[in-house]
Amino acid sequence: MGKKRKKYHPSAGGLRVVAFFEGAKGALVLLVGFGLLAFIHHDLHAAAEQLVRHFHINPASHYPRIFLDLSDRVTDMKLWAVAVGALFYAIIRFAEAYGLWMQRQWAEWFGLLSGGMYIPIELYEVVQGITWPKVTVLAVNGVVVAYLLVVVTRSKGK
Repeated sequence: MGKKRKKYHPSAGGLRVVAFFEGAKGALVLLVGFGLLAFIHHDLHAAAEQLVRHFHINPASHYPRIFLDLSDRVTDMKLWAVAVGALFYAIIRFAEAYGLWMQRQWAEWFGLLSGGMYIPIELYEVVQGITWPKVTVLAVNGVVVAYLLVVVTRSKGK
């Protein structure tokens, strides 16, 4: 007996684009998490100061000062906690990416819900102050959520 062929999903191309995007987010967060582990038993504050100097930012300015103050309070245990959190986040993104790539209905719903829960927060952030990064994140997430809503609605009707 031959392998049973999977029925073609009309949204397969779009789902794979979203799957790639989710997988890329997971990979980026995983890399950042592992990068943080490189600072265990090292002076994170000195590295933060060097980063601020490298970009020629005034360390006395508001946001660089917050960044430097936070870097001074980071412990090895906190770095481990953030790295473990990044690992869990990446696993979730990779599972979603796999499910979308394989055109699983659970992944379509999961992507819709997990992306949709950020929209109110992103809207709030944009209302607090419009910046290109905030608007871009909201727009990209909005397009992904709208697309998955269409996919879920169409597949539910069949």
